[in-house]
Order: sequence, then structure tokens, then C-alpha cells
Amino acid sequence: LTGDWASNVRRIENALTSGLAPCREMRQVADVRTLGAIGVVELHQPVDMYKIPHAFVARGVWLRPFGRLVYVMPPYVISNDELATLTDAIVEVVASLP
Repeated sequence: LTGDWASNVRRIENALTSGLAPCREMRQVADVRTLGAIGVVELHQPVDMYKIPHAFVARGVWLRPFGRLVYVMPPYVISNDELATLTDAIVEVVASLP
């Protein structure tokens, strides 16, 4: 990789940490964690794989959760606005889960 990729990873980690923080207070969430440019919201129950991806697409993001995990690993070139769109969508969709 060229450029200041380490700085981008820190920027993404900070945005994921703060953007996903509201999920920590949700009853359906078991854990929220970030490591570098990876963010995970772990749920108590598996997601409905027929409904949840459509809910994300309706909010402008393409995510395919699996099992009990909503897992993101955005590219290092993602903008701050795109990160906000991503984390806002995750918070909204997770909040809508039973």
C-alpha cells in the first residue's frame, strides 16, 4: 500500500467505535467491538437473512450479516460521510430488530 494507510485505519477505527456506540445500549446486542478498520455488532439472536440485507440496502449500504454478527470492514479510502452512512444504517437496522 502507498500513502498514509495507518492514519486511515485509525480514522476508520475511531469512526466505527463512535458510530456503533449506540448499539451498546440495545437489548438485542451482546457486544460491540472494533479493531483497526473492522467493526462488529454481535447480537443475541441470529439475524433474518431474508429481511436484514434489504433493510441495509434501503438505507444505502450493502451489508450481508451472518449468524449473529453484523460485520464491516470498509476500504481504507472510505470517506467520513460514507462511514457515517454505514454506521447510521447499522444502528438503525439493529434498533429495529426484535
